[in-house]
Amino acid sequence: MGILYLAALLVSLTGMVVLDRRFRLFFFDAPRRAAIVLVTGVLFFVVWDLCGIGLGIFFRGETAFMTGLQVAPELPVEELFFLTLLCYLTMNVFRGAQLLLERRRAA
Repeated sequence: MGILYLAALLVSLTGMVVLDRRFRLFFFDAPRRAAIVLVTGVLFFVVWDLCGIGLGIFFRGETAFMTGLQVAPELPVEELFFLTLLCYLTMNVFRGAQLLLERRRAA
């Protein structure tokens, strides 16, 4: 049961990849630019989390659904996958909205 949250994040990330590939939204449209944007976004939020942890604002909650592995004090490994999902989802939604608006304007 300790990997349930991580498994859910991996399934969700897989869904993002499938949508990206099907509609050529992010990595399947411009892989180099997508990698730069995704890494930048994840790093930004990791720094944000570390600052929050350092200030005592953020802390790791105890639950049976998480692995218990930590990247840093109060920073569980699942957080890295969550931040990756968050950034990937945001870029897929952003690019998908752009494509829909372009299609609407063309019609």
